[in-house]
Amino acid sequence: MMIFVYGIVNCGSVKKARQQLDDNGTAYEFVDFKKTPPTDKQIGHWLNQVGAEKLINKKGTKWRSLTDEEKQLPATTLIAQYPTIIKRPLIEWADGTISVGLDWTTKK
Repeated sequence: MMIFVYGIVNCGSVKKARQQLDDNGTAYEFVDFKKTPPTDKQIGHWLNQVGAEKLINKKGTKWRSLTDEEKQLPATTLIAQYPTIIKRPLIEWADGTISVGLDWTTKK
């Protein structure tokens, strides 16, 4: 299985993650949320792996721009409508595990 790095091109955390993977010679495929939004199946898998509290970035500008009603939507609906609300980078490792944010640097 391949390593997938999900995020947006101009995100600083995504840039750092990609640079570290490149520096380590780790092969991966980058998926831009803006060009290729996640499927319902992916969203469900990610939520099952790490949970909504870890997956949704409540410190980002997208979260702050949402109405109170939108913030009450189910996580699957919210992420499907606004994929950039996902904390970045999201990395799917070859073994099927998921890392969100820069905590992946501790992945061995």
